[in-house]
Amino acid sequence: MPNSDEVLFMRRCLELALKGAGSVSPNPMVGSVIVHNGEIIGQGYHEKFGGPHAEVNAIASVSDKGLLRHSTLYVNLEPCSHFGKTPPCSDLIIAEGISRVVVGCRDPHDAVAGKGIAKLRDAGIEVTEGVLEAESMKLNEAFIKSHTAGLPLVTLKLAQTLDGKIATSLGASRWITGEEARTEVHRLRSIYDAVIIGEATIRVDDALLTVRHCKGRHPLRVVLDRKLSLPLNAKIFGSEAETILFASSSWSDLPKVEELRQKGVTVLFVKEHAGELDLKEVLHELHKRRILSVMVEGGNRLSASFIREKLVDKIYMFIAPKLFGGDGLSAFAPLGISLPDQAVNLRFEKPRYFGRDILLEAYVEA
Repeated sequence: MPNSDEVLFMRRCLELALKGAGSVSPNPMVGSVIVHNGEIIGQGYHEKFGGPHAEVNAIASVSDKGLLRHSTLYVNLEPCSHFGKTPPCSDLIIAEGISRVVVGCRDPHDAVAGKGIAKLRDAGIEVTEGVLEAESMKLNEAFIKSHTAGLPLVTLKLAQTLDGKIATSLGASRWITGEEARTEVHRLRSIYDAVIIGEATIRVDDALLTVRHCKGRHPLRVVLDRKLSLPLNAKIFGSEAETILFASSSWSDLPKVEELRQKGVTVLFVKEHAGELDLKEVLHELHKRRILSVMVEGGNRLSASFIREKLVDKIYMFIAPKLFGGDGLSAFAPLGISLPDQAVNLRFEKPRYFGRDILLEAYVEA
């Protein structure tokens, strides 16, 4: 069992690491602190992709480098042991003579995967593993899934009423939730690598899918349009953010493809089954482009398809204190159910509140 000080310092690593959300992907979020005689003398985090790693920034922040030989370095993810865009952090730790390293969890990347820890131990450095391991793994769940399953982390985002409706009987869905909840959706967009939407939802909402209600990067916009049927003036084809459109490989409309490409849209073709695009192939194509995480913001048919294909890792469900009545559109109607936990086993996190709306975050369990 880790002692209370180890937990305290590792929690600080996690706090620092989170500052890199939305800026470091496809790298993991990593924070590091350096402790001498129970006091933090240096700290840092991985700030942006291609920039110095957390350990490098933490070591650089120490004013008296002579203290490093008698200090402990804490880091939430195993120090790297290979040359990428930056030199190996494990080599720097060894060169600085740091005597002890405490690690949250191992790095699943093939080039690391225990090699960083082994290199430190071979150099005579004491290494303690597994301090706040579950929290460390959750923080980098998208990075871990990408390197263990070869697919992005998939999250469904839904907004529904108390009676499980995502739209009225007339199809109206703006706005189910209040302003605070909508701001949180934009924050979530800013930390996901991509958002996925189907053509049916774009026809109803003409969604832009950019980050506007808070600071942050725009995600990659992924449109599923099997027959290339969306109009070229749809907002999602604007230049505000990068867009990839997936269409059926059995559908050919070369003039439309060329027009989309002239607007800066990347058009890719995948197989289809029973009149729907092969979602797993879509995810594989995104993985090839180093997309670690995607948030599905489509309607009930697209959400149901992802669930049916067992491709969902977690669900964000915003629940508004409203009732649309029996004729409203149910969130999971295409599955023939009214609640998601009837289709899959869910493990719920602690609810969060945004104004009068509730956010339920749930993990899909095998």
